[in-house]
Amino acid sequence: MKRLLITGAAGNLGKLARARLGHLADVLRLSDISEMAPAGANEEVVQCDLSDEAAVMELVKDCDGILHLGGVSVEREWKLIEAGNITGVYNLYEAARAHGMPRIFFATSNHTIGFYRQDQVIDTTAPMKPDGLYGVSKCFGEAMASLYHSKFGQETALIRIGSCFEKPRDRRMMATWMSPDDFISLIECVFRVPMLGCPVIWGVSDNDVGWWDTSSAKQIGWRPKDNSEVYRAEIEAASDCPDADAPQSMYHGGLFTAEPIHK
Repeated sequence: MKRLLITGAAGNLGKLARARLGHLADVLRLSDISEMAPAGANEEVVQCDLSDEAAVMELVKDCDGILHLGGVSVEREWKLIEAGNITGVYNLYEAARAHGMPRIFFATSNHTIGFYRQDQVIDTTAPMKPDGLYGVSKCFGEAMASLYHSKFGQETALIRIGSCFEKPRDRRMMATWMSPDDFISLIECVFRVPMLGCPVIWGVSDNDVGWWDTSSAKQIGWRPKDNSEVYRAEIEAASDCPDADAPQSMYHGGLFTAEPIHK
């Protein structure tokens, strides 16, 4: 690619992508509503509010690919979620349609299905069961990607990210963890595969324990290599096992299922 746009570049995943994906394009165009580090070699830094239609239209211009990590990533007031994850997604897809439909890696979330119980193993065809307004916004984003693929042929990889950190932080993350290395290799696969379509893929490492059928990842040739099991002793020593009826023990979405509606 000549130019790869990374939205949400000031966030944790955005910083990781910025540091490790320079080889994917001649130029990384880095965008966020928040302040970012100054542009380095082969970088462009563009501060942008995704809810600003004109700004997003200009942001996507001349981009050959979009790594969409931007928007609100946790439960917040609806007006914030709506601006970043509803209006922002519409603006992004309209801008992509206007500028040649660059391929999109869309960071969706396991919180689209958070109210499934942990004794249920599901695949990507299971009906959505969001665990909050954030999850609802990601359901919307997946629907937008599907619409634009069916109507216009826009290619998007819908990546339902579990928990991407250096290592799992609690017992639930033993099932949801995706390592930084696996995250980067997944992005590389999305932009390398000749034909993408609009697949839904679980963003999760090859953990011994898990609730998601990850076979859909094989269609783009992605096979995660890391496994949360190497951290089990450390995680179990650091925390007590939660009660069996606690949200983090019952549901895929963990504590998100117990979040209030924020006002």
